[in-house]
Amino acid sequence: MASLKSLRLRINSVKQTQKITSAMKLVAASKLRRAQEAAEAARPYAERMDRMLGSLALAMSGREDAPKLLSGSGNDQIHLIVVCTADRGLCGGFNSSIVRGVRLRVQELQSSGKSVKLYTVGRKGREQLRREFGELIIEHKQGIGRRGPEFSEAATIGEQLTLMFQEEQFDVCTIVYNRFESVMSQIVTFQQLIPFTINEDTDKKDVDSADADSSYDFEPDETLILEDILPRNLGVQVFRALLENAASEQGARMSAMDNATRNAGEMIDKVTLEYNRSRQAQITKELIEIVSGAEAL
Repeated sequence: MASLKSLRLRINSVKQTQKITSAMKLVAASKLRRAQEAAEAARPYAERMDRMLGSLALAMSGREDAPKLLSGSGNDQIHLIVVCTADRGLCGGFNSSIVRGVRLRVQELQSSGKSVKLYTVGRKGREQLRREFGELIIEHKQGIGRRGPEFSEAATIGEQLTLMFQEEQFDVCTIVYNRFESVMSQIVTFQQLIPFTINEDTDKKDVDSADADSSYDFEPDETLILEDILPRNLGVQVFRALLENAASEQGARMSAMDNATRNAGEMIDKVTLEYNRSRQAQITKELIEIVSGAEAL
């Protein structure tokens, strides 16, 4: 049985931990509100761009002058996966769920005879993936969105992806991130960036029938517009992924710290009960010794 002193130290230690987790929960809740608003505000713009580019893509289907970012390289042998995770931990299964999904996708592609390269955004994803796929990581970025994701950071990543595609370093590029649903739910999402495909997850509820049935005339022409818009779309979609990830991270951290605070409270109650029992047992033992000594006189 543990001594009373060790039990008191344990209770005080858990109480200090509980204070820290409670404070982290409040900080995450404060950051979550802003991150959620930013993610929800970016969704309509990104989805509208998806629909507009989808209309352009349909108009360009089968044409030889279609931009490579739309038509692709004509091959799908080399796949680049952009893995977006957090730089910090203590956010439950936020990072591990993304890494788990990437690991399964890499194994699936390799079993099909494809070559895979990894572009990691965030320290935690790189730390977990390099144990098994260290040789596949060709690029890493850290500190993105430290004060909140900015479009300039996403545009830089988009420009780098465009340059790598032009240099034929890959054939297909997919970005992986957690899409924010609620504090309790974040969905691991794979979105193909290059070549451009219409995002199946785009919310159709906001599209009215007139917009769905409308046709567009483009000026000057589809090719020139796509050559200018497609690289910008990369930045927009990367920015959307970073915003969704930021909101998901804070939601996961808030939930994890809430659970940790509750578990700390349960542990304090359990150890306090053990402390009281030990103390009562010690008092009872001392009383018995006193009574026994008095009777012996």
